[in-house]
Amino acid sequence: MRLIDLSQPLYDGAPNCPAHPPVRAEIIADHPKHGWRVELLTLASHTGSHVDAPSHKLADGPNLDQMPLETFVGEAIIADLRGAHPDQPFTSTTLSRVLRHAPVIEDKIILIATGWGDKRAQTDEWLRHSPYLSPDAAEWCVEQKVRAVGIDHYSIGGCREPQNSMTHEILLKAGIWIVEDLRYPPDVFALPQPLKFWSLPVHFRGFTGSFCRPVVVVE
Repeated sequence: MRLIDLSQPLYDGAPNCPAHPPVRAEIIADHPKHGWRVELLTLASHTGSHVDAPSHKLADGPNLDQMPLETFVGEAIIADLRGAHPDQPFTSTTLSRVLRHAPVIEDKIILIATGWGDKRAQTDEWLRHSPYLSPDAAEWCVEQKVRAVGIDHYSIGGCREPQNSMTHEILLKAGIWIVEDLRYPPDVFALPQPLKFWSLPVHFRGFTGSFCRPVVVVE
């Protein structure tokens, strides 16, 4: 068995949603003085590679710990949209075109590859002008009864309102969880689809989102 890592690293000053606190990592104990090394992290739960539970947008939606772990494991299909332009919306037409040769997508995890995962940096383009899933495309995902949707940026709905809120609400209201801030190594595109995908969140009680380690399992 081989695991292909689709996660983004977390570190002091790592790029994240500008609406959230900056990522801070500091060493609060070290070997010379304490005999141990310990790090302190200060960051929002929706930072780096992470999953969104319905309660992230819906006041009465379930939290992560109310969702079975099996929810976050399944077959995934990559929607290869690399080369996307800044602020480009992916519509229902876009998804139906790029996935037209895919097997049945009901209950599948749709992983959108925009190329923005390789651009991750503290730049205005990455922070505020990413491609995104349009509300129309979110409705299409609901109609297709997909299990989850992922993207290689910190927000599936982009950086602007009202599109961002609408896309999140449509997906999460339908029970479609979201995984964000992915990165796709080149070799993952050569694999036969659907892929076996795992994206287990940390067990935070009552949280709306959590860091995760998304991987493709190759057997």
